[in-house]
Amino acid sequence: MTKVFIDGSAGTTGLRIHERLSFRTDLSLITLPDELRKDSAARREALAEADIAFLCLPDDAAREAVALAEGSRVRIIDTSTAHRTAAGWTYGFAELGYREAISQTARLANPGCHASGALALIAPLVKEGVLKADAALSVFSLTGYSGGGKKMIADYESAGRDALLSAPRQYALAQKHKHLPEITAIGGLATDPAFCPVVGDFYSGMEVTVPVFARDLRGTAENVKEVYRAYFGGPIVRYAEGADEGGFLSASALSGKDGMEVAVFGNDERVLLVSRFDNLGKGASGAAIQNMNIMLGVDETLGLDL
Repeated sequence: MTKVFIDGSAGTTGLRIHERLSFRTDLSLITLPDELRKDSAARREALAEADIAFLCLPDDAAREAVALAEGSRVRIIDTSTAHRTAAGWTYGFAELGYREAISQTARLANPGCHASGALALIAPLVKEGVLKADAALSVFSLTGYSGGGKKMIADYESAGRDALLSAPRQYALAQKHKHLPEITAIGGLATDPAFCPVVGDFYSGMEVTVPVFARDLRGTAENVKEVYRAYFGGPIVRYAEGADEGGFLSASALSGKDGMEVAVFGNDERVLLVSRFDNLGKGASGAAIQNMNIMLGVDETLGLDL
């Protein structure tokens, strides 16, 4: 039986992973008592015992965990930003051509939530030569407040909360968001896109939009759709033709789910590339579990809610 340790199981990503895995009969979960969750010796022992370890930690703590695991056989899935563009680490987005590498790796970097939505839209088009790598892109991303972790969840769900939280709030205004390096590197882009993340008054769900002008395409919107059909046939990421809701697109359409849908809208001059998913699903915990399944050689949908 595969032994699994979730380092950082008290956070939102770790809690969702634990919830999904608690029903699995092929896994044995290694847990630490609350008083030892941050104890280095106890964590080192748990990492040494585990076959798979999920790191659901801040960047510095994730780097520390990797150091603690040195010399052990544990295969690590890091959900932090620490290793997403690091040498020697495999990027964990199977549908973008990494499935074989994921199956073999011992060090896997789980994609960021905003980055997952952006890369699903950008990377296949650049790779297939349909989108110019030097295009000046913008990425507009709507997310539920659970993506901000326990503090943000508490802020939004408190009885006496700030009235400003009732309307969407844009953030990362300095254009230094931590997901930008992986979007640019994994997407094969020549320059960072302008990134506009917005948090809204809903628990979970994400909608990422990349507007593209026809001049930046080598082809048409139909060529874009052909690429997406080839890359995203499911079961986890799927191209969705005509995926709107009466002319609207809700960012919470896949809340609570672990899948992603990709769609194309617009006209011959301006095309809107859109991905929708759960920021805690394919944007975090769901993707991590999918990656673990691939690493273990089992059905990659096992334990996921699609």
